[in-house]
Amino acid sequence: MAGEGAGSQVALVTGGYDHTIKLWQAHSGVCLRTMQHPDSQVNGLEITPNGQMVAACGYQHIRLYDLASANPDPVHHFEGVTKNVSRVGFQEDGKWMYTGGEDCTARIWDLRGRQFQCQRIFQVPAPVNAVVLHPDQTQIMVGDQSGIIHMWDLRTDQNEQLIPEAEASIQDIAIDPEGKMMAAVNNKGNVYVWSLEEPPCPKPRKHIQAHRKYALRCKFSHDSSMLVTTSGDCSAKIWRTSDWSLQRELRQDTQRWVWDCAFSIDSRYLFTGSSDSYARLWDLEKGTLEREYCGHQKPITALAFKDQAV
Repeated sequence: MAGEGAGSQVALVTGGYDHTIKLWQAHSGVCLRTMQHPDSQVNGLEITPNGQMVAACGYQHIRLYDLASANPDPVHHFEGVTKNVSRVGFQEDGKWMYTGGEDCTARIWDLRGRQFQCQRIFQVPAPVNAVVLHPDQTQIMVGDQSGIIHMWDLRTDQNEQLIPEAEASIQDIAIDPEGKMMAAVNNKGNVYVWSLEEPPCPKPRKHIQAHRKYALRCKFSHDSSMLVTTSGDCSAKIWRTSDWSLQRELRQDTQRWVWDCAFSIDSRYLFTGSSDSYARLWDLEKGTLEREYCGHQKPITALAFKDQAV
């Protein structure tokens, strides 16, 4: 992995049902700090573009933590959200944050002032499980529990809809770093892939019956050569984007549900977080388990990783 020196010690962050967020030294497996996330489980984590903060979303809360200090408590609370907030992410320059949740909204929060106000709200008919920002920063894809992907154009405030499979809840959406492909996974274990190379309408490219149970997450590798899907069937699967064949299936005897994952920036490694309370590091070329991160008392439901060049 790139940046395994002192500047990358805050690279891996995990959170889950034990109401804590842990900061790990990625290359050693040492837990550097534990931060408090009172009141709820952690549904999603995202590190800010500058690597200094991590946002955590949970039940009726979004909190921001300082990774550079020893403060175990959040440095900011975002007000005005109800129900579970399922996803959080950042605009590439850190000017604003976006979230989505079970209150049937996606929201944009302005981070440039002191108050961090909610600036825009996008209402959809069903609870939101997935939100992802297009790499060109002009469109947010919102996936809901009724099976609709809403493509929210931030310039015009218009939206288009995709319905890959009726009555199947969209669990996660991913767009590759080049903005050429979009993937979505649903609660029936299916993966749908579209080409984004001929706007405005995504063109269907592939449907994969990836998992026997719930699919939970999907993410593209930084070089766009792989798509990972995680599931309630106790596995993470790596798919080649060149032909959509299965490259690797990552399993561990105790793993149980695999809730979240993150690629290293060189696309050689994958982190996963699981219901057995472990985070794991996998070598994708060898298919081997390289490291386990032990410290949580309950399922890990969210993780974030950021390679820091040093």
